[in-house]
Amino acid sequence: MAEPLPQSVLFCCDHNAVRSPMAEGIMKKFYGSDAYVQSAGVNSEMEIDGFAIAVCAEIGVELSRHRVRSFDLMEQWGDNLGSFDLIVALSPASQRHALELTRFYHLDVVYWPILDPTGLGETREEKLVHYRQARDQIIAHLKARWGEPIGSGRARRASPH
Repeated sequence: MAEPLPQSVLFCCDHNAVRSPMAEGIMKKFYGSDAYVQSAGVNSEMEIDGFAIAVCAEIGVELSRHRVRSFDLMEQWGDNLGSFDLIVALSPASQRHALELTRFYHLDVVYWPILDPTGLGETREEKLVHYRQARDQIIAHLKARWGEPIGSGRARRASPH
């Protein structure tokens, strides 16, 4: 049985370049503006991954304008982790970091073991297969937790396009 959407969700992974921005973008597409959704990484020295952009574009999720950010940058920009209802960690390192940073807050941190597709595959097509697997794992977790995506009418209102 699907749970009700939380008011705010933060997805996190190692670099905020592949898994967490994919999860952020897909959740926004699936559930519109019914929840405030952001993403962050333990580190932020990378740019958004081109393969992540490509596999999300296949399902109508636009990631090319995503700006990578870390937990530290979030705090510098005034985002308070305690303001989120739920943190979804997509890597073991981000789970440890989120639990450490939130030990004084009353909020849930859950772990979804999502494949890290970086470095897998030799050819472009092989790499895309692994990125699609990670994307599809995220989709499966989203649907298992919060049910099928909302109707396209509500999802369209959440997007300016």
